[in-house]
Amino acid sequence: MQTKFSEDVIPLSGLKINPGKVVSQVNDTHRPVLLTSRGRGVAVVQSLDDYEKTAEELRFIKAVAQGLADIREGNTATLAEAKKILGAE
Repeated sequence: MQTKFSEDVIPLSGLKINPGKVVSQVNDTHRPVLLTSRGRGVAVVQSLDDYEKTAEELRFIKAVAQGLADIREGNTATLAEAKKILGAE
């Protein structure tokens, strides 16, 4: 999802004038749009599907990072212990 600054940065007034165009753009390109006010970024518009996918990927990455931290700290369980904890014996 590479941002194209020539296409994906619009002033807030552009959203006010034609919000449907902005929504169509993020749905079609799968790239977020940066909204600006007085030349500064103020918000990002992203399709709901892309937002949910990004949020899911972030949760997965955080879980992997937590798992690696647990291993480093010695917070592990054997397979037999895990089965017992999960009630899968």
